[in-house]
Amino acid sequence: MADGPTITTIAERAGVSIASVSRVLNGLPTRQETVRKVMAAAEELGYVRNAVARSLKSRRTHQVAFAMADVGNPAYLAMLRQIQPVLKSAGYRLVLHSTDAVVADEIDVLHSLGERYVDGLIMSPLRVTEQHLDMLAAARAPVVIIGSVPEGTPVDNVRADSRTGVKLAIDHLYRLGRRTIGMVNGPTDTVPGAARGAAYREALEDLGLPYDEELVEIGDFYRAEGGRAVAALLERRPDVDALMCANDLIALGALDVLRAAGRRVPHDVAVAGMDDTDLAAASWPSLTSVSLGSAERGKAAAELLVDRLKNGDREPRRVTVPPRLAVRASTTGEEPAPYQAPGAERGTP
Repeated sequence: MADGPTITTIAERAGVSIASVSRVLNGLPTRQETVRKVMAAAEELGYVRNAVARSLKSRRTHQVAFAMADVGNPAYLAMLRQIQPVLKSAGYRLVLHSTDAVVADEIDVLHSLGERYVDGLIMSPLRVTEQHLDMLAAARAPVVIIGSVPEGTPVDNVRADSRTGVKLAIDHLYRLGRRTIGMVNGPTDTVPGAARGAAYREALEDLGLPYDEELVEIGDFYRAEGGRAVAALLERRPDVDALMCANDLIALGALDVLRAAGRRVPHDVAVAGMDDTDLAAASWPSLTSVSLGSAERGKAAAELLVDRLKNGDREPRRVTVPPRLAVRASTTGEEPAPYQAPGAERGTP
């Protein structure tokens, strides 16, 4: 083997795909059995001299992973935009992993920390199970969770206050005279779905409005699924005059369905979302939305992880980012004035 081993020869010796070898050697989350086969084949073929192998021996990779449910969700992109520069300035590369909110995939990512392919992990799980908590307690590298975890969980934690956020939106809709306020939620076995569903009920109670199961529809945190849930709610309760949507993607699905049904927004039905993503301001009508500080949470998580990597023995910290309400046309009917170039009012070119 005059030219030395290659990824192809390692893959052949390990009995795995070239893509699997590439994932292992680049420090991406991979199943433990695959890692074992690849590293054994690499060492057998004399590939242990490469930079990745040296980093494994020194237990430093200068890489950090960010695991989220959906890499296409604008809320996670907002986090990513803040996580990346913090890590880069601290000398770390960022590895992304989209789990599709599959618990087994998230557990696999946590398990792979034992292989030391990254120095730390930022994770934003939609569900927190006993398996998550067991793996977090035994994690072989620092972990920061973006989202709610039980008291006493031994990791740094950055969370949003979605309960207060829902109340801000419901109070706003009430002040506008809306009294038949529906809720379109994501799965209630998720952390955000459970919190936002409970907050909706509490907000109605605080305002003296009755809670009506017929005004609640459960879908998923995606635009198409949100649209289907809204259509079902409207068919059951055509008298609804406002919709509280558990995220902006659901709210955009609501706008699609209302437009197709000939229902005017906000004249017939006012719509509010959550996350205040870039899509909220860019939609038509622009979307009133509760900001849960996605960017702030991403930055805080990255800063906590970098600090933890430097000061590993400190006590876990918890950061809560307060919500704020961005009021736009989907509830008030008032769009921002269109941009007018200087001199345009005088007819100048």
